[in-house]
Amino acid sequence: MDKKIKIGIYGYGNLGKGIEIGIKNNKDMELVGIFTHRNPTDITPIYEESKIYSSNNIEDFKDKIDIMILCVGSALDLPIEGPKVAKLFTTIDSFDTHAKIYNYYQSMNTSAKENNNLSLIACGWDPGLFSLNRCLFESILPLGENYVFYGRGLSQGHSNAVRKIPGVKNAVQYTVPYDEAINQVKSGKNPHFSSVKETMWRECFVVLEENADKEKIEKEIKQMPDYFAPYNTVVHFISEDEFQKNHTSMPHGGFVLRSGKTSKNTNQLAEFSLKLDSNPEFTASVLLAYARAIYKMKNLGTTGAISVLDVPISLLSSKTKEELLNKII
Repeated sequence: MDKKIKIGIYGYGNLGKGIEIGIKNNKDMELVGIFTHRNPTDITPIYEESKIYSSNNIEDFKDKIDIMILCVGSALDLPIEGPKVAKLFTTIDSFDTHAKIYNYYQSMNTSAKENNNLSLIACGWDPGLFSLNRCLFESILPLGENYVFYGRGLSQGHSNAVRKIPGVKNAVQYTVPYDEAINQVKSGKNPHFSSVKETMWRECFVVLEENADKEKIEKEIKQMPDYFAPYNTVVHFISEDEFQKNHTSMPHGGFVLRSGKTSKNTNQLAEFSLKLDSNPEFTASVLLAYARAIYKMKNLGTTGAISVLDVPISLLSSKTKEELLNKII
């Protein structure tokens, strides 16, 4: 690809920083700017040459950015800001509130299509790569059941949701699978889990603002719809020093398993797994590969909102068709 894909980063938390790092690994991309809701002068980017702008000025870049990567939170920000940005740019995001994906898709589809843009939603590793494998394995093994296990690892979306609660100074949330449940699936027993409570639990480490109501905040976390209410959740309140010492790395991972049969006594097990030292850097890498794909799709005339299931996997690669056939197939 001769022309470099011009990337904008909308939001500059851990994911936005991951995108800034990841662009350096993709020779066909360049960063135009980072757009923040904060005062740009208060932010120091990872790389000195990265330019910081106010998110209020994104309209000035309408014809200067090919793909705007949305790096704000799913809980409160993307449902409101995603459709607004999609009026101006072709976008990609990692919206991860599974129960609300279809509603989010509808609002993004309307906004993008009306403005001749393309928006890839819910792209990361789950939803995203795990979604692809759920669909693939289910298609191959129609007689069976899908299982998904996360962690132990830090969830960016859930951590961000906790940090949004008034009175919370800092927080992380770890998703922890039950080993017994994983072993049941891998043994070919095809267990039926009546709820997600039987497969994994959530552990939060929270630093409070001074004079914050501990009991109220714990209750709000545990009752948060979609994020914590369906799970067994344990909340620990810790000091800022302990947080900085033990909870600043961002590992994660998980499994997609499909246990099924191809005939009466023939069991089959398909598995896709990830073990990540940095959740945001890996998620950023997924977003950048898909940014390349939707750049190509937009140039072919595709508009509206799509998911990873709508993107031909060959478009993620920077290789030519000949190279893919010779080196990948």
